Amino acid sequence: MSDTPFGFGLPPEEPENGDEGKKKDQQSGGGQGPANPFGFGSTGAGADNPLAAMFGSLNPTDLGAAFQQLGQMLSYEGGPVNWDMAKQIARQTVAQGTQDGTKDASVSPGERSAVQDAVRLADLWLDDATSLPSGAASAVAWSRAEWVEATLPAWKELVDPVAERVGAAMGDVLPEEMQAMAGPLIGMMRSMGGAMFGTQIGQAVGVLAGEVVGSTDIGLPLGPAGKAALLPLNVEAFGKDLGVPQDEVRLYLALREAAHQRLFAHVPWLRSHLFGAVEGYARGIKVDTAKLEDVVGQFDPQNPEELQQALQQGMFQPEDTPEQKAALARLETALALVEGWVDAVVHAAAKPRLSSADALRETLRRRRATGGPAEQTFATLIGLELRPRRLRDASRLWASLTDARGVDGRDGLWAHPDMLPTASDLDDPDGFVHREQLDFSELDKMLGEAADGGPAQRPNLDKGERAEGDDRGGDDTE
Repeated sequence: MSDTPFGFGLPPEEPENGDEGKKKDQQSGGGQGPANPFGFGSTGAGADNPLAAMFGSLNPTDLGAAFQQLGQMLSYEGGPVNWDMAKQIARQTVAQGTQDGTKDASVSPGERSAVQDAVRLADLWLDDATSLPSGAASAVAWSRAEWVEATLPAWKELVDPVAERVGAAMGDVLPEEMQAMAGPLIGMMRSMGGAMFGTQIGQAVGVLAGEVVGSTDIGLPLGPAGKAALLPLNVEAFGKDLGVPQDEVRLYLALREAAHQRLFAHVPWLRSHLFGAVEGYARGIKVDTAKLEDVVGQFDPQNPEELQQALQQGMFQPEDTPEQKAALARLETALALVEGWVDAVVHAAAKPRLSSADALRETLRRRRATGGPAEQTFATLIGLELRPRRLRDASRLWASLTDARGVDGRDGLWAHPDMLPTASDLDDPDGFVHREQLDFSELDKMLGEAADGGPAQRPNLDKGERAEGDDRGGDDTE
């Protein structure tokens, strides 16, 4: 659980004259850090007047833009997150470049062709390593800004449920008899809250765009279905100090991206299973109403950065309940199984063909297991770490399944969520590998015929298993 679930702020403007401008700005006391995203000063001239601190150093053109942004914040009447503002902030963050000074750039025709060739070759190699057919209808090379545009819909689906809880809590903390009288104030607070969520998420997604190498870095499908995507600029940065030829780095990352695409394309229930696990965990996160009551009781409409500071200090508390622990276990196991399968399949495809396969595999494993930028950013957004803590255990289990049952037997487990290994199975992989598995194909066929009005026949299950409704043996893998 992150201590600062919304700890990102709007980055400072980049001085036109580079490092010299930064030095002068620091000497003059100007500039504003990321913890002050709306520009309200708290020290120096105008400390008692937030508007003076915010606008005092602006020229008339910038002043007009600032007032326009403030008006947009106060007039917002949409959902729990101002996603227009989130996109604007993310694009601004991307335009400023990463900390190493690398600026975003349009993808060149040569880079686009190299990505398409790498994904095409990766798909050919994966044909020998998995029974799942290609899931990439197209291969695309994205700039960082294009990654922002393409992944925002997925971020909206993931973040809105948590933001909705905070927005509702803003009104719930007031006594019922006061809520009618305080209607305009509550509306203003929710508008400000939506803008502040938008600012935090936009900043986080913009920072993340400078780090990711594809559309599936956090184990979730963030991009459009069927599009295998790589970011050439970030791929180059990733492989810069590895001592591995750039073509091999690109091809290995293309293998991972293409493997994810196969899994999400041909396991139709998997996306909703993962997103549902995230939402299930989010439902168990409660807002710190005591802290929120303090903020609401002291809220000053002329000083909206108070809400921003409250968000930065953390509003979430995990529910220490069996249901919440079970939700977290389901999510962590699902992420480990996805990442472990991709790891095992990609290694099988790359090991005979790439001399750097082992080194690249270990680099990616460490990046995911230790909580890379993607995982940390998501933890900041909703207070949840998307870390496949048991990636190595899952990868060993999938490899053992390949040895014992072959590629078809291993991949067949994705046919139904109840056939997948559980957290306890990761503790005893040999026991799972040699256990008799349930065959749901006949049962699913029978249920489909019943739904279509066809003959409802008793399924002919293998291995002495009984139909649902009897005391069916086997483990409950829920």
